[in-house]
Amino acid sequence: MNTLALNPPSHSSAFLASLSLEALRQRAPAAFADCAHESRSSAYTFISTARVVDALQLAGFYPVEARQAIRARSALHARHLIRFRRRFETVALRDAVPEILFLNSHDGTSAYQLRVGLYRAVCTNGLVVSEGTFPVFRVAHRGDIVADVVRAALQVSERFEALAGSVERMERTRLDQIERIDFAAQAAALRFHGASETGLEPSRLLVPRRAEDAGDDLWRTFNVVQENVLRGGIVRRSASGRLMRTRAIRAIREDVRLNSGLWDLARARAA
Repeated sequence: MNTLALNPPSHSSAFLASLSLEALRQRAPAAFADCAHESRSSAYTFISTARVVDALQLAGFYPVEARQAIRARSALHARHLIRFRRRFETVALRDAVPEILFLNSHDGTSAYQLRVGLYRAVCTNGLVVSEGTFPVFRVAHRGDIVADVVRAALQVSERFEALAGSVERMERTRLDQIERIDFAAQAAALRFHGASETGLEPSRLLVPRRAEDAGDDLWRTFNVVQENVLRGGIVRRSASGRLMRTRAIRAIREDVRLNSGLWDLARARAA
């Protein structure tokens, strides 16, 4: 997902891979748009995402990953997502770093949004925490919203301690094999809108892609399933009986939907 090192994060190493403006422009050119899409009315206030990025950096947040929608009316105005971390992080997790996700577009498909996220260094997975667990801050394109976005980012980061508590509860929660299969089946239904029609054995979603992810705790089970659901490549049988592999999720909206839904499934099982 990004070019961060795969070593477990620490206070000394977790912030070495912030994106330069050049890298940010390459990954999300819409962040540097100089005007709104022509479809926007006079009520729409255009403020470039690049200006928001500058303000967030002054407030102590640094971009570490960025991407934008591939299918859009205009690549210069498309929905884009940028992940930020605090420069000085005080919340220490065993294998993850808390992040803020900033979403925006300049074509009317997204308001300014800030969400809580996690970066898991073991598998370079970017997790998205559900709206049901932590509120999503939305700011409409009305007026000079830069100060509002910075204020919302600070409020989001104040919830990192609670996020750490959620992760620790998942780490303490053990699942038997039946519970793990049931979790995977729910994840398959979330991904395919009805597991009975997928031709996918839920157990396939429980196969870890690396030795570090082997285990029966909820945290590792959740991460294994999340990676398999989002990255694809899992064998399933089509309606016609043909063997095929699931596709990776690349659309930002679907990525956020699945991540949020999977977090809700895991949170419901945490002790």
